[in-house]
Amino acid sequence: MRTLLTTKVTRRALRPIADLIDQRIERQIRRSLGGGSDNNGLHELMTLRNRQRPLELLLDGTGRGVSRLPAQVHLTRAIDELASVTGDKEGAERNIAQSFRLLIALESLGVGRIAGGTMNICGKLSAVPLLDPPNDEILEIGTLYGMFGAALIRMMERAGRDPHLTIVDPLAGLQLQPGTTEGADPTGVPVREAAVRTNLGLAGSAGAEARVQQGFSEDPEVRALVSDRSYGVIIVDGDHSASGVKADLEWAEQIAAPGGIVVLDDFGHAKWPGIKEAFDKHMATDTRLTFLGQVANSGYLRAA
Repeated sequence: MRTLLTTKVTRRALRPIADLIDQRIERQIRRSLGGGSDNNGLHELMTLRNRQRPLELLLDGTGRGVSRLPAQVHLTRAIDELASVTGDKEGAERNIAQSFRLLIALESLGVGRIAGGTMNICGKLSAVPLLDPPNDEILEIGTLYGMFGAALIRMMERAGRDPHLTIVDPLAGLQLQPGTTEGADPTGVPVREAAVRTNLGLAGSAGAEARVQQGFSEDPEVRALVSDRSYGVIIVDGDHSASGVKADLEWAEQIAAPGGIVVLDDFGHAKWPGIKEAFDKHMATDTRLTFLGQVANSGYLRAA
């Protein structure tokens, strides 16, 4: 199976770098065995390390709190899980590759970051278009900097869709979660609508036209303002407490279009047990949602 780091094109592109590293390692070994200068070998290794550092800055956690370079095992698992949920093995591998490149590009150009681990983000961006939602209305509950919404617009457009995004978020200056004390974001960027609008602008006209409703998803007034349509996609990524997720799932029942996709973020994540607790209780009710499966730390459901 081809993956992001093992395609023929990638191997050809990286071969000169790999050859150079191999040559320098072999040279150092020969010098060590032959009594050569350790200082010269150390200098070469340090030079190579310094040249590698700028490339690492593109992918490591500096300025965003989490590395974007996935381990091969996590990459393979995400593709397999996505193929299982969507029934599209070829599409799973293609979309994971495209969403990974998109993630790196948007975080390089945008303000702030996309919240979450690399494979969880890529899984959501990949799964939604492959699950073929019944319409192009998207509701994102909890957005942080709006960058995920911009990325999802791009992935939907790549699938030939015409996405219309609505966002609900308190935009309170920092990321809010009940029961936790959140400090300043690792990016150093305040969570506010100006940042969201900047990032949505990276998605072109569809991003610029997105609706942004400041407030909490449990607020009846907020709900009334955005419940004016049936949504083909609902991203539940707001309040991670059991009561908050329960309320968002109940709301999703009311506003999801027939066949609509509901994405439950951080599903099964050990840090947020309330999400799985709320899910289990909701699925024991007379729900119109059917569980499709899990990709990384997101659960996928379809409305009847």
